[in-house]
Amino acid sequence: MIVTVNGEGRTLADGATVRALVTDLNLPDEGVAIAVDGVVVPGSAWDEAPLGAGAEVDVLTAVQGG
Repeated sequence: MIVTVNGEGRTLADGATVRALVTDLNLPDEGVAIAVDGVVVPGSAWDEAPLGAGAEVDVLTAVQGG
């Protein structure tokens, strides 16, 4: 299936979860916020939160600096 991640199409296996996407993107478990179709998915729900074909996913990462 194809989902849109930060404006770019990405192919994932059917039935993929947010956790599968995080793993696929090599993202850390901390300092990352994920929203699916405009709804923030808490890190504690990544393992169970399904992604559907055509989902719009926004990935935000914390940045340090000054």
